[in-house]
Amino acid sequence: MSMGNPQHASGSTREPTVGWVFRAPWRILAFGFGSGLPHPASGTWGALFAWLLWFLLLRHASDTLVGGILIVAFAVGCWACHVTGRELGHPDYGGMVWDEIVAFWLVLWLVPASFGAQFLAFVIFRAFDITKPPPIHFFDARIKNGFGVMWDD
Repeated sequence: MSMGNPQHASGSTREPTVGWVFRAPWRILAFGFGSGLPHPASGTWGALFAWLLWFLLLRHASDTLVGGILIVAFAVGCWACHVTGRELGHPDYGGMVWDEIVAFWLVLWLVPASFGAQFLAFVIFRAFDITKPPPIHFFDARIKNGFGVMWDD
């Protein structure tokens, strides 16, 4: 497998392997440190990983710090998802879950810190991400680059 593009000669995308993902920092980020590799429901695994990271690293951080982290994570995610999507030949490959991670951090930042509120937010977040209701579907269908990947969540 080439390091740059996991595609068959026919051009069809192969399933990225752990080895392929962990050979480049942008792929590691785009695949949520590997949380996007399990199938089915890569986005759900990514959101669960986001919740774990939130609990371990961000739940007690100041609003200023969290806001800054979200801005940087979004910007870097646009780049990482764009490059990884281009390598895969699929701009919004399902295993790229950095968008779910950053978006769910935003949700967790805005909802009460109780388990019940966060669990309900998780269920609603996943329902919206899976169904892509308007206007989310509009952006998902039209913006096929790293920004589009990040924005539609």
